Amino acid sequence: MATLVSSTDTLTRDALAVLQPGFVGTTAPDWLLRAIGDGLVSVGLFGRNIATSEQLAALTRRLREERDDILVAIDEEGGDVTRLEVRQGSSFPGNHALGAVDDPDLTRDVARELGRRLAACGVNLNWAPSADVNSNPDNPVIGVRSFGADPELVARHTVAYVEGLQSAGVAACVKHFPGHGDTAVDSHHSLPRIDADLATLHARDLLPFRAAVAAGSRSVMSAHILLPALDPDHPATLSPRILTGLLREELGFQGPIITDGIEMRAIAEAYGIERGSVLAIAAGADAICVGGGLADEDTVLRLRDALVAAVRSGELPEERLADAAARMRGLADWTRGARGASVPGAATQEGTAPGADPLPGIGLLAARRALRVTGTVAPLTRAPYVAVLTPVANIAVGEETPWGLATELGHLLPGTESATYGDTPAPDAPAPRILTAAGDRTPIAVVRDAHRHPWMSATLDALLTARPDTLVVEMGLNEAPPRGALHIATHGAARVCAQAAAEVIAGRG
Repeated sequence: MATLVSSTDTLTRDALAVLQPGFVGTTAPDWLLRAIGDGLVSVGLFGRNIATSEQLAALTRRLREERDDILVAIDEEGGDVTRLEVRQGSSFPGNHALGAVDDPDLTRDVARELGRRLAACGVNLNWAPSADVNSNPDNPVIGVRSFGADPELVARHTVAYVEGLQSAGVAACVKHFPGHGDTAVDSHHSLPRIDADLATLHARDLLPFRAAVAAGSRSVMSAHILLPALDPDHPATLSPRILTGLLREELGFQGPIITDGIEMRAIAEAYGIERGSVLAIAAGADAICVGGGLADEDTVLRLRDALVAAVRSGELPEERLADAAARMRGLADWTRGARGASVPGAATQEGTAPGADPLPGIGLLAARRALRVTGTVAPLTRAPYVAVLTPVANIAVGEETPWGLATELGHLLPGTESATYGDTPAPDAPAPRILTAAGDRTPIAVVRDAHRHPWMSATLDALLTARPDTLVVEMGLNEAPPRGALHIATHGAARVCAQAAAEVIAGRG
């Protein structure tokens, strides 16, 4: 395999500057450090790179020894999508819970505290928030990652989140432009298509992005989706009409445009990652996010060389590549300045935020406010049996992050037992096994997007017929009618959402 070598070649350095690769491990590999020396401006972190906050801070310090203004990006939405707490569950509820409360000041405080914690670990670019309007309740990949289905609500909370995050010195990256909320396909697996007309797209999907641009979001992430009303031929990530014509010229956004993961099948299967990267930069993107699944030196070399070759062949204008690299360096410069700023809320290097007091309990407070409780029962005083009805996790959330109720409820009601149940064909349906395992204990059924999974609804029907005292906790979209002796909607599966629900069940909330 080829190796990166030091070079002062401007074209090569510009090609590296527009790549945002991931890597494997909790320490920086030698090839990554060499790439930073050769011109790489940005790296992406995932759950595999994080063990503790102390380890993460040491990792980012090592990266900054190679380049003081390195952009260290992370996919830390809070809620269901967390990398800081990938093995514990998030200390912050996600967007849908914040939208359910609908207090922009709370959203701003939550984002500021999340940004403060990121800055303390040396992370300065967050691929968040999701500004998608979740207009399709059957959306398999957005769901509770969205503030909601009302464009005005999504817009005001997107603005609050951007303001809170950036007040801590962490650049926001509003996603997934021009809006992934009306999709029925996960772009990790295939290319989604949204057939809404132009008027609908402007009134619904684009509204939060217009607001985010006006609020000064430092970056925007493109979506791998096809919107024929905007461009019938190219997905948004590869569309000059959408990235340059709409986002740059019409909406007036001048910061860097970062692609969603270029290795996602919506792009990779149809174009390949090299061709897709060239087309994305040519269309107006400024950085290629890669590394969720491809995280090695060879991938970086392939993409670097593809961009250089495209310039030399005349397919990609050299000025366009240089402009993209300049935008990424400009964002890096902003984050370096923000670390040393002394204005309220601006983060210092891997430290505190002058003028911004920590809000360690803000996540749990927000999760408590987001609960919607239907029905009344006496608080449980005896350990229950918790049945977690588990759908297949979408790739953005991942399977590493735990969810459910048993751990948090077990702190309040020791002896709580739990088991996970999936979609199984009849006659081996989950309900009989759940009832047998519960015995004379109160059953608690924990579901996630029950409206999207007929087997969950059928299981709840059977449980409630046999045991009307069953409690139901919905930790996804609360679209199905509430049922159960007590029904709790948490609006997300973060650890603090489970803690808030457990407090209600045990009479502590």
